[in-house]
Amino acid sequence: MFKGFSPVYDKNSRILILGSFPSVKSREFGFYYGHKQNRFWKMLSQIYNEHISEDIESKTAFLLKHNIALYDVVLESDLKGSADVSLEKSQKKIADMSFLLPPNTKVEKIICNGKTAYNLLVENFESEIPIIYLTSTSPANPRFNISDWQKELG
Repeated sequence: MFKGFSPVYDKNSRILILGSFPSVKSREFGFYYGHKQNRFWKMLSQIYNEHISEDIESKTAFLLKHNIALYDVVLESDLKGSADVSLEKSQKKIADMSFLLPPNTKVEKIICNGKTAYNLLVENFESEIPIIYLTSTSPANPRFNISDWQKELG
């Protein structure tokens, strides 16, 4: 089984962004959205009009500065590749996200980065906090739409 990453959050986090599970490239890099072609970090840089360095410390500091928490719906999986279609069929352990919500944080909305994250979340987790599906930032997704992300993060 492969393990996902620890969550990034603090008590001031207002938005929780959830992916499905780290890709092979992200697991090699050791942090969320580590594939160079993934649009996630470039998108955040554009939305907030701020440069984000490539190192994990800078990315973490950026998220916390903007009150963004980051985690994945799947905590562990035997997924060999990176495709969400394979993840849906893999053995997996769903993450407990309750500690990322009030009263531990100020999270007011949960944004799912892609359909798989959204489906897994609503199937396995109940929340009073709004759950929003946005198109995946994956380089494999031709339907990515930055304006929807900007609307929810702005």
